[in-house]
Amino acid sequence: MKEIKKYIFLTSLIIAPILCMFISLLLGRYPVAAGTVLKVILHKLGMSGTGSTAMAASVVLDIRLPRALLGALVGASLAVSGAAFQGVFRNPLVSSSILGVSPGAGFGAALAILLFKNSFMIYIFAFGFGVIAVILSYFIARTYKTTPAVMLVLGGTIVSSVFSSLISLVKYWADPYDQLPKITFWLMGSLASASYKDIMIAGIPMLLGMIGLLAIRWQINILSMGDKEARALGINLRFLKGILIASATLATAGAVCVSGVIGWVGLIIPHISRMLVGNDNRLLIPASLSMGASYLVIVDCISRILTGSEIPLGILTAIIGAPFFVYLLKRKAGGWV
Repeated sequence: MKEIKKYIFLTSLIIAPILCMFISLLLGRYPVAAGTVLKVILHKLGMSGTGSTAMAASVVLDIRLPRALLGALVGASLAVSGAAFQGVFRNPLVSSSILGVSPGAGFGAALAILLFKNSFMIYIFAFGFGVIAVILSYFIARTYKTTPAVMLVLGGTIVSSVFSSLISLVKYWADPYDQLPKITFWLMGSLASASYKDIMIAGIPMLLGMIGLLAIRWQINILSMGDKEARALGINLRFLKGILIASATLATAGAVCVSGVIGWVGLIIPHISRMLVGNDNRLLIPASLSMGASYLVIVDCISRILTGSEIPLGILTAIIGAPFFVYLLKRKAGGWV
């Protein structure tokens, strides 16, 4: 019976994001029937004749499919990183950006918009400064030659504050008619310009980060017991925390550099997953990956169809996430979810 439940659970984790991505291919200002979408995909795979118009094929393959794939990757990366950090820091308020990666990436993107007109440089600067922010947080936490969780959180808070101020400084310098709107829109998060190039550029660090977290998910259970207990069990804390932070940083920085700053995904999705599968990270990490991918694809669909102009994802995730988090707090009386 346990094996059957495990098989059903794993199957549902795989099917959920695929189903959400398929639904996203149908929705938009140019509606496409499910049968037409299937024909377009099968034709692209060389498994059937065309059977669809050039317009439908272009909408599905060139606009909606890369957007759905990128949304799934970004959502999964943010959710998995948030779940891993919540386990290690034993703090329900921790998210994927706790070590400053999002403000760092935001500053890098804003600086690139100010200095260059090449969108590729935005990816490079956002990713690079996101990683730099985490490195600075880690070295601040190493003040006493150890890396206790509370020092990492304090280091992340300091670095986030500094980079947030630097973002404001760049916005102050930016051209208010050209550069400032671009910076503001980027910081609100969006998948509007998603392309296969974005997937190729950012997909590698996101996948490497998620694979790393999946590989050590059982050891996150030990880290969540506390440093003393982990040392007593023979765990190399410095090495393991380094692997976890590096993996989560790769995943988050890769996501932020192509999507902008999208909040609440790394905070809310792990809590929802925990309600379904419990605190065991062997199940929680895969569940967060699946639910994060599904969630962001759904939110992106809402952003495209809710109004005539596209709503930035950061706005929607906050509007949806904040009330749900209040519900979680009321349900658990402020305790660990």
